[in-house]
Amino acid sequence: MFLTDRPGITIVDGGLSTQLELMGYDISGSLWTGRALLEQPDAIESAHRAFVEAGADVLITASYQVSRQGFIEAGLTAAAADRCLLRSIEIARAACAPSTIVAASVGPYGAISHDGGEYRGNYGLSAVQLRDFHRPRIEILASGSPDLLAIETIPDVRELEVIAEILEDFPHLPAWITFTAADGAHTCAGQPMEAAIEIADGIASVQLVGINCTAPQFLPQLLGRISATTAKAVIAYPNAGGVWSAQQESWQQVPAASVAAAAATWVDLGATWVGGCCGTDAAAISAIRAEVTG
Repeated sequence: MFLTDRPGITIVDGGLSTQLELMGYDISGSLWTGRALLEQPDAIESAHRAFVEAGADVLITASYQVSRQGFIEAGLTAAAADRCLLRSIEIARAACAPSTIVAASVGPYGAISHDGGEYRGNYGLSAVQLRDFHRPRIEILASGSPDLLAIETIPDVRELEVIAEILEDFPHLPAWITFTAADGAHTCAGQPMEAAIEIADGIASVQLVGINCTAPQFLPQLLGRISATTAKAVIAYPNAGGVWSAQQESWQQVPAASVAAAAATWVDLGATWVGGCCGTDAAAISAIRAEVTG
């Protein structure tokens, strides 16, 4: 199934944590949205539904930070993590419109380190350690029959190489792969973006390649590099672009119109699936849809 055969521009949802916090939910702590899956699943469904009502064609599940290792370190069990992975798909399905695509989020290893590891890579782990982390998550999410896997916020080519091996065992489950970037030319781990794109391009099940959770000012250069390296469809859902306030412990809010105008430039540069990540709420997704679909 080629999801990229959809006509027009496909709208991806925004930052789930951003929307949850806007709606008044507390997602502090090491499990982040995984905590809400455990304690307030209705909150997750409400946030998903807000994005659907705003015009999102794609919902990314709340599984980004859910892993056996992370749950065990938080005093929970591996079985609880497995249940939450499946529950994340069920909740997204419950919030869907008939044509909504459910993308099961597979976040990087660095997401459980709680120290910004997903923006550095270079974890110092062996390929075996990374494989032991990722394989159970991908297997369980695949068993929940999402429409695709969202392999997202990947900072490091070495981590991608391990994920690529695992995806060979799921040839019939579509996937996208999106990277975090340190600038307009490199992954967060410092490798040339072209090297990362070439690996993603070689994975048969990967239908889209792109960027997420990255400062939007880097997108024009990055999208140019991606389009020059792969013929696969391009996806872009970076951060909203605000500035972090250490005093207020929050992101400076970016007007929805500014986010939407930036999204229009990504479409001009070849992206056919667009949305937002941190700082992008349902109002911004509504503005993006109005801007890029006319």
